[in-house]
Amino acid sequence: MKQAKLAAALGAFGITLSIAAVADDNYRHHHDLPAGQVPESASEWFQAGQAAVRLNKYELPNLRRAKNVILFVGDGMGVSTVTAARILEGQMNGRDGEFNRLSFERFNHTAHSVTASANQQTSDSAPTATAMVSGVKANDGAISVDQSVARTETSADVTAAKSVKTILERAEERGMSTGVVTTARFTHATPAVNYAHIADRDWEADSNLPAGATVKDIARQLLEFPYGDGLEVALGGGRSYFMPKTATDPEYPTQKGRRADSRDLTAEWTAKYNNSEYVWNQAQFDAVNPAKTDHLLGLFERSHMRYEADRKDDAAGEPSLAEMTEKAIKVLQKNRKGFYLMVEGGRVDHGHHAGNAYRALTDAIALSDAVKKAKQLTNDKDTLILVTADHSHVFTIAGYPSRGNPILGKTAIDGVESKDSLGLPYTTLSYANGPGWTGGLQRKEFNPANEGTVAAEYAGNKLRPDLSAVDTENPNYMQEATVPMGSETHAGEDVTIYADGPGAYLVRGTLEQNVIYHIMADALGWNDRR
Repeated sequence: MKQAKLAAALGAFGITLSIAAVADDNYRHHHDLPAGQVPESASEWFQAGQAAVRLNKYELPNLRRAKNVILFVGDGMGVSTVTAARILEGQMNGRDGEFNRLSFERFNHTAHSVTASANQQTSDSAPTATAMVSGVKANDGAISVDQSVARTETSADVTAAKSVKTILERAEERGMSTGVVTTARFTHATPAVNYAHIADRDWEADSNLPAGATVKDIARQLLEFPYGDGLEVALGGGRSYFMPKTATDPEYPTQKGRRADSRDLTAEWTAKYNNSEYVWNQAQFDAVNPAKTDHLLGLFERSHMRYEADRKDDAAGEPSLAEMTEKAIKVLQKNRKGFYLMVEGGRVDHGHHAGNAYRALTDAIALSDAVKKAKQLTNDKDTLILVTADHSHVFTIAGYPSRGNPILGKTAIDGVESKDSLGLPYTTLSYANGPGWTGGLQRKEFNPANEGTVAAEYAGNKLRPDLSAVDTENPNYMQEATVPMGSETHAGEDVTIYADGPGAYLVRGTLEQNVIYHIMADALGWNDRR
């Protein structure tokens, strides 16, 4: 009977599966389900996700339910990024980089995640993050609204009608504690999908909204969050989106806020919640006592937080991703009903867009450190931890370098530099497109002062620079790109999901990205079929 019901459920989506095959103990090792009908609505995506979870549940015995769920998202952390970060971390610590493993690579369960959105082959972060937290695939730029919404939709009523409920909202409905931690702006796409619903990810402050719009901007939606008692933890950057245009930034006296409605949302946070804190620098953050704080808002930069490589240079001081993760868990775990927490390493993505592998990889390592801290503070018996990416980047590891060759260095075999067909050395790491293009006798380096670029010396007069005298391991070196673009682009290949804890056994095979929500919901016992 179980097999028949399962086959019927999958058949609704064009997936044919024989009862004999389901009963076969070895089926999971060799099955290849034929392509079915692509879901065309929120409800079909939701049901397809549930069906995928039921299939995985049948093949392995149920485990205990999770009390807590932590979702780590390395923004743009594709497979090549994980590999290069693994090697770099090992080499930075004097170990065999190739044999090294990032903390989450030691998790017991893995799967591929298909990142294509409802209307994109290669996606941006808004629909990919929406898929993970709502169980529904969406269109480009969409923040937790379904695929029927146009990106130009400014009506509050239409947006509300087309909104898809998120795992954070459902957790708040059930009395759980919730939090989001990011190194990007808190109103940026990935963190925003947890608490906001809007057609365009760029509408972060009211000054960003089109004229006549009735939908609330993303920052305002955090303060007017209608579920439960609101988020317990909100840590990241982007404080200018919460401050009025008349207010002076506390860290940068010449800069003002972005809000045109005169509202100071940071002050509203502490006025709204009992036992609440708002902090914007390291000293204030360090002083927060999790035992006495029930609602914590921390906004440590006007825009995105510093890259991990540059964090030490911030005059006011910024906490690391691991430090923010630790503080968040200590605030959230006071709730006996459990918690949901998303932690985003948002600047992995930005390092790649800038064509600067060093900053992308060191931020990926910082995410690994945060995962390690979370494992230390939680218990596998009651906490499901997932680590994944929203999408990849056109970032490659090439040539035939010897094992142990510096991953940021020039490709060499047994210490002898490899040469291209022009007789010039080249780096192991490069990009298919981006600002590192060197055609036309030009080269650039990353400028940490403004996170832009500066002109760099170009040796030789050939089609590529002669890198013989260039220190490619310098943190500001920008890897070469094949196609010239102002910003390197995302890539469309699958990314990996790593899982440990209750429900982690459901992470296997190749899954549509929206299935991640259904795995979390099932682990928490929200699926009534359990």
